[in-house]
Amino acid sequence: MSAQRILESIDKSQRRQAALPEFRAGDSIKVWAKIREGEKTRLQAFEGVCIRRVSKGARSTFTVRKISYGVGVERIFPDHSPNIDKIEVIQRGKVNQSRLYYLRDLSGKAARIKERDGSYEKPPEEVVAEPAEGAEPAAAAPVVVQKPKKPRKPDKKK
Repeated sequence: MSAQRILESIDKSQRRQAALPEFRAGDSIKVWAKIREGEKTRLQAFEGVCIRRVSKGARSTFTVRKISYGVGVERIFPDHSPNIDKIEVIQRGKVNQSRLYYLRDLSGKAARIKERDGSYEKPPEEVVAEPAEGAEPAAAAPVVVQKPKKPRKPDKKK
């Protein structure tokens, strides 16, 4: 057996059996983590904004940031950790970047993220309706009139 196949088999054995819900950077999530205190084990929720996803097979991680008593707290969770009981997606955020480190410098209303619809797929493309049987075919396709573009102002040179 080659070294590559051995690494792949170890990688597969370390992965989580139940899949995590779909989420990405900008989403507000609640992570239920198992906490061990002596002999007892309990679940503790860590609720915040996912600011980063790293996809590296069994070593995939995600970073969650929250504000606790006025102090920013970030925690990195491995995707396939047995200490993660479940993950709940609370709100899907609309962001243009995959790493939201700029949230570290923002606070209050400035750190809000707009909500987006829940779909991850592209919107369906427009379907052109076919004329019904027995109806007269259109003589020509409808004409689409576009507005002329405004000329750009030249940049000021210093």
